[in-house]
Amino acid sequence: MEELTKKDLIEEIKLLITSDGSSVDINPNYLEYFTLEELDEIKTDLLLKKKNVISSTKEYVDELYDKLAL
Repeated sequence: MEELTKKDLIEEIKLLITSDGSSVDINPNYLEYFTLEELDEIKTDLLLKKKNVISSTKEYVDELYDKLAL
């Protein structure tokens, strides 16, 4: 598997921060302080949070549907 560069990770993080998939501006000077490993960890955390939000939203919608179906 191809290893991502710091720039690639920053771009992915910028997309993961938003809820609608658009990119957000982050001060590049701030991001330069992070190592490649730290950026990878941030990306992993954001992916996990997004997955959890999707899962809880699905459960909520399923509950609403069940209530409306009665």
